[in-house]
Amino acid sequence: VLVTHANVAALLRATRDTFHFTGEDVWAWFHSFAFDFSVWEIWGALVHGGRLVVVPFDVSRSPRDLLRLLARERVTVLNQTPSAFHQLDTADSADPRTGERLRLRLVIFGGEALDTARLAAWYDRHAPDAPRLVNMYGITETTVHVTHVTLTADAVGRTAHGSPIGRPVPGVRAYVLDARMRPLPPGAAGELYVGGSGVALGYLGRPALTAGRFLADPFGRPGDRMYRTGDLARWNAAGELEYLGRSDD
Repeated sequence: VLVTHANVAALLRATRDTFHFTGEDVWAWFHSFAFDFSVWEIWGALVHGGRLVVVPFDVSRSPRDLLRLLARERVTVLNQTPSAFHQLDTADSADPRTGERLRLRLVIFGGEALDTARLAAWYDRHAPDAPRLVNMYGITETTVHVTHVTLTADAVGRTAHGSPIGRPVPGVRAYVLDARMRPLPPGAAGELYVGGSGVALGYLGRPALTAGRFLADPFGRPGDRMYRTGDLARWNAAGELEYLGRSDD
């Protein structure tokens, strides 16, 4: 996927104020550089002048050792897939003394659909805003992150079907469209399309695939493009998106 420096710079500019990133933050580089989450982890730390802690591979596979590293290095920003976080949550529950030493202020989920009901035990042990839990939706073709929503203890498990993914980050546009490319009203499920500053150039050496997924954006300015994600979503009554799965499942 041809993601440009401008795409990444736009993402970091758009999210700086949302998450109040500063040079005081300590980020954990948890994911492989082959996973787009790592772009966010590496440059999120360095662009804002923060410290980047490289998590050794064996530590990344041991929730107990990861918990100890997070406490020892005073990590403030942690990015996790939900499945990895659930293992860390179990380790935190088994070792509350180490859990009390955590300095996390942000835990950002991505890469998988989030079942908020599984966060109930975490909220039982931790203050609702220490750390702040955030779910983000995104794909490589739209530069890591597209939407974000801050989770709350009160809302855990309230999404009856699907996963809450919130609103687009600044500079990004999200559309839920029917088969005829018409916007759908709240509550109606359709395919999610993404426009704006995160849309990549296309697929390297695959013009036919690029033409089928990177389309002209009829809702933007002349020349704007949007990406057809293949994901199903809907707007809820609060004006936030809920992820419903893949259209080809």
